[in-house]
Amino acid sequence: MRILFVAATEFEVESLKFKVENQIKAPDFKPSTLNSKLLITGVGMVATAFSLGRELANNQYDLAINLGIAGSFDRSFALGGLVEITEDTLAELGAEDDETFLPITQMGFGESVFKATKPLADIYKTANLKQATAITVNTVHGNSASIKKVQARLGAQIESMEGAAFFYACREAGVPCMQIRAVSNYVEKRNRDAWQIGLAVKNLNTFAGELVERLKVGML
Repeated sequence: MRILFVAATEFEVESLKFKVENQIKAPDFKPSTLNSKLLITGVGMVATAFSLGRELANNQYDLAINLGIAGSFDRSFALGGLVEITEDTLAELGAEDDETFLPITQMGFGESVFKATKPLADIYKTANLKQATAITVNTVHGNSASIKKVQARLGAQIESMEGAAFFYACREAGVPCMQIRAVSNYVEKRNRDAWQIGLAVKNLNTFAGELVERLKVGML
């Protein structure tokens, strides 16, 4: 089984990177069992779409898993907590008509909403992560007026800069996919003192390590 782990930065998945790079050095490694790769795309939807599109055009995978930190509009999600993203929207893809936003779908030029195609429960039944909807943006929100506006329009719970692009690329390549995010901050006026990036990264990598072990067991 070939698994592609995808992250925007090495910082977010440092422990997983070590685990993946050392799997082929293990004495019991067999290509016929779990074979995983970590792809670092760079930050943002453009970098993600290009990097992932190139990777999937030249390699075959049974599953792609996007891992990263994210901001949360929903304060019921604890800082450092993990969520499974089921749906992700390209929030800015469309046009303004005075005070009204026209999504690309309404304009008839494409799609902006993309979904996970592989539930986490299929491979890790006891994970019990909360599920959430997300938006993908070029500019993360840090202004109260724009936060209220996007929430009124889309009502998303999580915000990242890559998720929807990941779902789109996987869909186009026909690769089953899922997205897991660790909440590093709440979406509000920029307040670095309140961020919990270290905790989010720690919990994300702990989960990723557990997931790798679960996948190995599933291959036995």
